[in-house]
Amino acid sequence: MEGCIFCKIANHEIPSRIVYEDDEILAFRDVNPVAPVHILVIPKRHIPGITSLAEEDKDVVGSILLAAGKLAQDEGIAESGFRVVGNQGENAGQSVPHLHFHVLGGRPMHWPPG
Repeated sequence: MEGCIFCKIANHEIPSRIVYEDDEILAFRDVNPVAPVHILVIPKRHIPGITSLAEEDKDVVGSILLAAGKLAQDEGIAESGFRVVGNQGENAGQSVPHLHFHVLGGRPMHWPPG
């Protein structure tokens, strides 16, 4: 989608600190981390958010979650615990209208969040 910052990152038009990439997804370090490990995992194809998912998106969402688990292991936070967060809409804190999940760890997480 034209003008989408995550699409531009996925297309390598904007530099990012990529930690994982395959044909469908991209993972990169958040520029404003809220935890010692804060990685965003996105589909390369533009999907506006969770409520825009369709039946044909099941595989890409599965790939995102598999990558989140692998990234947690690679970053050394799998044993101590980590959080995977997906936000939908402005009130939930979704600031970029492109499906993305945050992988957060490296510090204690509290509940309830926010």
